[in-house]
Parts: sequence; structure tokens; C-alpha cells
Amino acid sequence: MNREKRQAIFTRLRDANPNPTTELQYQSAFELLIAVILSAQATDVGVNKATRRLFPVANTPEAILELGEDGLKTYIKTIGLFNSKAKNILQTCQILVTAHHSQVPENREALEALPGVGRKTANVVLNTAFGQPTMAVDTHIFRVSNRTGIAPGKTVREVEDRLLRLVPQSFMLNAHHWLILHGRYTCTARKPRCGACLIEDLCEYKAKVVD
Repeated sequence: MNREKRQAIFTRLRDANPNPTTELQYQSAFELLIAVILSAQATDVGVNKATRRLFPVANTPEAILELGEDGLKTYIKTIGLFNSKAKNILQTCQILVTAHHSQVPENREALEALPGVGRKTANVVLNTAFGQPTMAVDTHIFRVSNRTGIAPGKTVREVEDRLLRLVPQSFMLNAHHWLILHGRYTCTARKPRCGACLIEDLCEYKAKVVD
């Protein structure tokens, strides 16, 4: 795919949704961090349902530590892998209190040192909470990047690196939100909605689905 086509794709995505953001509900960098940790192998809808109960009660590292493991689990038990996530969240809260003055760090190294935080989670927090031009490649972005030809790659990291290199800089801050939403609602896994796709004529997918 050439530069002009990528420019046209992101121009259309921007024009259709000028201010995209995560569908996770949060009011602070800390709430976003906890929500993203919970979202691993879970839906945003399921996470939001749990955090709507949790955050009014505990939305700081100190408050979650006060809940304790059993107390935290009562709020997140509807989410997959809640036992390990509870342990990770409590350990993360302790590190935030002791090493970061209860604040979410704004750099990748410190974020990835937190239990339950990998590269993708760090990218989401850096981009969404702190406005850094990162690319959090999930299953949706990996699929869309390969299927459309925007930034094909065999691994998540390869796709991330290519997107960072190939996406026009003027779109970088919001690019991962546009790609996630496009993959979630239009370029779906089993049957992409090609006939309803606003970039269908620019996409290089050879097996386009006709409704």
C-alpha cells in the first residue's frame, strides 16, 4: 500500500470520527490503568460493568489496597481471569504507592514494570491518558492492518513497528482508536462488512465480502 492510500484511509476515518477514544469508562489515568489490566481476554462492556461498581468505592491505589484481595474480587469476579488480575492489581497499587507517589508513571519502562502490564497495556495508557503517539496493537488492529494492507506483519510487534513508521504523523495520536473501532464494528473477524465500509475502495483485501 502506498503513502497516498494510507493518507486517504486515515483522512476518511478521521472525518467520520474526529475525536475517537477508548470504549473503556474512566475518569483518571489510574482508573484507565486498572480498566486496561482488567480488559485482557475480556470485553470492554464486561469491564465497564465491573468498574461502574468498583470505582465509586475504590479509585485510588490506597483505596484498592484497603479493599484487599477478597474485597477486590467481589467487584471483578464477573471478569475472566479475575483471580490473577486481582493479585496483579494489588501488587501494582503497592508499587504505585511506594515508588511513584500513588501516580501512574508516564514512561514505558516504569509502566511495563507493573504486574499485569505488558507492552499493549502500556501503549494504551501512554496514548489515551498521556497523549503520547503510541500504537497498542490488539487482535482488531492486527487483523485490520494485515487484511487491508495498511501495515502487514507476522507478529504483533512487527505490525506495531510498521504502523509507527507508516501511519502519517498527523493521524498518529488517534490512529489506534480508529483501527480498533474499525475492526470491532466493520472489519470484523468472521465476516467483514465490506459493503458498509467507508474505506472499501482503498482496502487491498482480495477476498472482499459482498453483502
